[in-house]
Amino acid sequence: MRTLSASLLALAALGAAACRPSGSSTAGTDPAVLKAAQAISATALLQHIKDLSADSMEGRAPGTPGEAKATAYMEAQFRALGLKPGNPDGSYIQKVDLIGYTSTPSVKIVAGGKTVPMKNLDDYVAGSRHDRPDVKIDNSGIVFVGYGVVAPEYGWDDYKGVDVKGKTILMLVNDPQVTLPNDTAQLDTTMFKGKAMTYYGRWTYKYEIASAKGAAAAIVIHETGPAGYPWGVVQGSFSAEQFDIPSPDAESRVPVEGWITLDKTRELFRDAGLNFDSLQEAARHKDFKPVALNAKASWDVKVKVRTIESKNVVAKIEGTTKKDEYVVYTAHWDHLGRDTTLKGDQIYNGALDNASGSGGLLEIAKAYAALATPPERSILFLSVTGEEKNLLGSRYYATHPLYPLNKTVADINMDGLNQWGRTKDLTVIGLGNSTLDDVLTNVLAADGRVVRPDPETEKGFYYRSDHFSFAEQGVPALDPDAGIDYIGKPAGWGMKKRDEYTANDYHKVSDEVKPDWDLSGAVEDLRVFFRVGDVVANAPGIPQWKPGTEFKARRDSMMAKMQ
Repeated sequence: MRTLSASLLALAALGAAACRPSGSSTAGTDPAVLKAAQAISATALLQHIKDLSADSMEGRAPGTPGEAKATAYMEAQFRALGLKPGNPDGSYIQKVDLIGYTSTPSVKIVAGGKTVPMKNLDDYVAGSRHDRPDVKIDNSGIVFVGYGVVAPEYGWDDYKGVDVKGKTILMLVNDPQVTLPNDTAQLDTTMFKGKAMTYYGRWTYKYEIASAKGAAAAIVIHETGPAGYPWGVVQGSFSAEQFDIPSPDAESRVPVEGWITLDKTRELFRDAGLNFDSLQEAARHKDFKPVALNAKASWDVKVKVRTIESKNVVAKIEGTTKKDEYVVYTAHWDHLGRDTTLKGDQIYNGALDNASGSGGLLEIAKAYAALATPPERSILFLSVTGEEKNLLGSRYYATHPLYPLNKTVADINMDGLNQWGRTKDLTVIGLGNSTLDDVLTNVLAADGRVVRPDPETEKGFYYRSDHFSFAEQGVPALDPDAGIDYIGKPAGWGMKKRDEYTANDYHKVSDEVKPDWDLSGAVEDLRVFFRVGDVVANAPGIPQWKPGTEFKARRDSMMAKMQ
């Protein structure tokens, strides 16, 4: 017997689509979807993680042989699953132009007539994003500007009109922790969201405002708690090549960007005749004014600059009735590469961060490929570069989208999966921002699980992964994270494991596949993410930012232009 003709096949496809009505399951419990979800397996996920975090991948840094290997792997896997090229030009690649900076800094600080010993990487880190071989700053006055925040909506200005042009400014990390007037033990939640970090607390903002103020050097004072990571993470970042998207405004950036340890900060203030702890406390109040130290800093930063063409890997499942609208899944393929100055192990394998998310992206793609009928909207799988370099690949896509952002209905991001077993809950970073949270809540409820808010809002995770690039442009974005209520484990065990990972493995060469990993929870979570995306892809309406969310106005403006 002959096969069906093309016209009969088309009719059959339309009939199959008709059997899956729009919005038929708000909990992702359609039998066909549940069956396809079973394609996601722990064995395959683990193999992807091992392959991507192998020493042969050399830590997957942009602009290295590791990039070529990692992106080739992702493309080959998408091809093997039968996914279509995601770039309209017929390829699986979106080219991402980047400029790389390798900085070798030195600094001389004299405080109170005394030279303060400053050892690169141990006491401070610094670099420059200026496209010139040598950045020099002589005898720059040092000014402590508190948190370095100008936030009109909170009536907050740490600069108070003080001119810091040409100065070296020192800034506290995170937001001001403002307490209630009559209760110094309680945070004022109307100021900078209380415990939760806002964008004002991010080091990226602090360098941005320093640039706007004309500072010569912007140095963030490191504290492990408020920063969300130990000093070793800062060391690892600044010891490696830094990247950025080329910009004609690069020379307007603050010439020197860096961090300084808390201990060295206290020493510097003491030599300048000041008490750091007292000034840190003063900086938590609106009436704080910048304090000029009896100190000068002279910087000399040697910079090697190169341009590279990095890659986002893009694949898609084409939708049926709304194929010009997209649900995007993101995960970054990059990590920190190799540090040849280290003794022993030199490779930042990045098994959890983010070989796991990249493997998850492939497993979810496999589930969509297993569906007998694709969803109504198209699904885009975006494996991005440069997340570890300030979200560069996702930021490039969000500002150079392959498909219009007003047709991009949602982003679902994966950055580090659950490696310790099954949980009763699932964490959502930025819970309450969009109706995507409601979809996720419904899907979890069908499994007898619950949504949990971020237990560490003070660490500013919402601004630290690729979903933020989409949110910043107005696209509703979901950033799920592992739960902390582990089945069969005592209370507090999940947070203990999170803290251990942050202290011992995050951005360290020890981030490798461990013998005690249990990916059963990761598989359950990935199946949830698949079902959430399928619900969104088949829903009559599209996700919305909730009132009061900082990204809503941009989305509303974008969508209004379509009408």
